[in-house]
Amino acid sequence: MHLFHGTEKVTNPRKPLRLNVGFLINGSIGTSRDFDFDFERFQVSDDLALDVFKGLARVGRTPQGLLVQGDFEGDTGLECVRCLTPFSQRLHFDFTELYAFNPKSVTESGLLVPDDAHIDLQPLVREYALLEIPISPLHSPECKGLCLVCGQNLNERDCGHRPELDESPLEALRRLLDNK
Repeated sequence: MHLFHGTEKVTNPRKPLRLNVGFLINGSIGTSRDFDFDFERFQVSDDLALDVFKGLARVGRTPQGLLVQGDFEGDTGLECVRCLTPFSQRLHFDFTELYAFNPKSVTESGLLVPDDAHIDLQPLVREYALLEIPISPLHSPECKGLCLVCGQNLNERDCGHRPELDESPLEALRRLLDNK
């Protein structure tokens, strides 16, 4: 049995994550090919751009279809939820998905090898990258946030405002605990 394993640099500027895998469909089981990705800036979709985007996708022939193993990373711009400062967050994500040859072999992801033998990884990269974005992004775990009175960024300077204790929604609970 002949196993072909090679690496290709992907360079299609219009669809940079669209891979021609026709040669793998007709290859023997175990045949695989690596595809390298390296872009200074990659606009994944309207709602996501990644800077310093790098990755590797290994596509291998199995009896059921083409197994795609991806390992990617890139920086995306976020805004700190405490102080509203924009910052860059490194995302690293990987995935393993099967593009089935026929509907009987389809996994829960529902991916089929297209008739034109071109697999577009862009939807998968978008989905997995978005899953890596924190729900409440912080530029630093020590972020002090904004002053509730004047809006000053407390990481830059202290404005001197102090919240009154009775302004806290938990003040009534504190008083109850103090009376014990």
